[in-house]
Amino acid sequence: MTSEAADNLSQMAHTLEKSGDYRVLRRLVPRDVFTPVPVDQQIKVGVIFDVETTGLDPKADEVIELGMVKFAYRPDGRVARVIDSFGSLNEPANTIPAEITILTGITNEMVAGKRIDAAAVASFVADTNIVIAHNAIFDRKFAERYWPEFEHKSWACSVTEIDWRAHGFEGSRLGYLLMGAGLFHTAHRAVDDCRALLEILAMPLAKTKQPALASLLDHARRNTVRIWAESSPYELKDELRKRGYRWNDGSDGRPRSWHIEIDEGLLDAEMSYLRNEIYCRSVDLLVQPLTALTRFSDRS
Repeated sequence: MTSEAADNLSQMAHTLEKSGDYRVLRRLVPRDVFTPVPVDQQIKVGVIFDVETTGLDPKADEVIELGMVKFAYRPDGRVARVIDSFGSLNEPANTIPAEITILTGITNEMVAGKRIDAAAVASFVADTNIVIAHNAIFDRKFAERYWPEFEHKSWACSVTEIDWRAHGFEGSRLGYLLMGAGLFHTAHRAVDDCRALLEILAMPLAKTKQPALASLLDHARRNTVRIWAESSPYELKDELRKRGYRWNDGSDGRPRSWHIEIDEGLLDAEMSYLRNEIYCRSVDLLVQPLTALTRFSDRS
C-alpha cells in the first residue's frame, strides 16, 4: 500500500470516528520499542508466555505450540522494548482434535515431526524476573509439566490480577481488551497473542493513568492466602459464592471444597466471618500462603 493510500484510509477512519456513530478497529502492528530508558536506569526482564494445546486438561492434553516474547521494562512498570521472541510447534502423540484446528489454525500436517527444544526454552527464560500469561492458572500447569524451570519462576496472570472492568473494558478476554483499545489481531497463534498482550500491558489504564503492566506487577508482588472452606454447610453455598468463593471439585487432587484467595492481611477478618456466619462454631481450616512463585501452580 502506498503512503498516499494509507493516509486516505486513516483520514476516512478519523472521519467515521468523529461522527460518533462508528468505531474503527485498527490492525495491531507489532512494535519493538515502547518507552526510552535512561542510560543509568536499571531494567528488568519479563516473558509473556502462551501455549496452544489439544485440550484443557494439563495432565492429559498436549502442547502443540509454544510462544514467548521477552521484553525489558522499567522499575515503574513501563514497557521499554522487545528483546526477543520464541515460537515453536510440537507434534502431539495423538491427532489434533478438529475443534482445536478450527480454533487455532494448527493442523496435524503443520506439526508433523516438530519438537520444542527444551534447552532453548530454558535458555530463553533464564534471565527473566517474571512470567506473564493471559490465564496463568492454565498456562503455568502446562509449562511446569513440560519445562521444570518454570517451577522456579515468579508468575503473573493478566486475566485475574487486573480488574479490567473497573477500567472500562467489557471483559478480560484478549479480544475484548484489544477492541477496547481500538485494535484487532490474528488470534490464537501463540506468538501473535503474546505480542498483542504486550501492547495491552503497555497501555495506561483509565483510572490510574499508569501502564497496565504496573498494576499487574503490584498485584503479583502481594502475599496472599487461600482459604479452603471444607465441609461448609451446603445450604450456604450461595452465600460463599456471593462473597467470592469458588468451587473445586477435587479432581485436581486439591480439596473438594469452596475456596477463596485474599490478601494475607485480611485473613483474621475472613476467618471470623467463616466461624460466625458459615460454620457457627470454632473451626480449623486449611490456609495456604501464596506468592508469585507458587500462585497458579499445581504445586500449590
